[in-house]
Amino acid sequence: MYSLYYSPGAASLVVHWLLIELGVPHELRLVDTQAKQQKSPEYLALNPNGVVPTLVADGQPLYEAAALVLHLADRHAASGLAPAVDDPQRGEYLQWVLNLANTLQSPLRLWWYPQDLDAAPPEAVLDGARKRIEATWERLDAHLAARGPYLLGERPSAADFYLTMLMRWTRNMPRPGHDWPHLAALAQRMKQRPSFKALYEREGLTEWA
Repeated sequence: MYSLYYSPGAASLVVHWLLIELGVPHELRLVDTQAKQQKSPEYLALNPNGVVPTLVADGQPLYEAAALVLHLADRHAASGLAPAVDDPQRGEYLQWVLNLANTLQSPLRLWWYPQDLDAAPPEAVLDGARKRIEATWERLDAHLAARGPYLLGERPSAADFYLTMLMRWTRNMPRPGHDWPHLAALAQRMKQRPSFKALYEREGLTEWA
């Protein structure tokens, strides 16, 4: 049994989605981020970074969304959402998950929280983050055009779940990820999965359905 500490629509979304997709037993523990529950001593004992998600597996708290994506897909290998260690696509799969964490999730955080860089004017942080995000969308769309329809080609992987969550985060940006045609097609395919509908129902989400 897994326990997922989550907040609707936050970085925990991809972990929750994978738990549903994998069909593994789990329980949800809502973290009220508006009330700063993620900064409470009790939560910091689980995740010293004070953010969601945290996944308790076999009594051990684990965190970092990208790491949890990799962990769940590997632990439930029968799902086919992660190439095996000896699969020729294994390196590319790991590359994409870490690339998404570094080139998209990192600047997206700066877009939403420009105050994280105390020394820089917020407008400059926003502009720099937007340019980095849009440049990444451009590269990803070109990759999908040449080698898609998914990041690894014909078969979806856990990396596509992660990418879809990050596209959702940009829905209200000046140019969201789904503004690029091949990214939009991938998002549409991923949103048609029954697990996505279940995810939205459980988290009470409506935007970008």
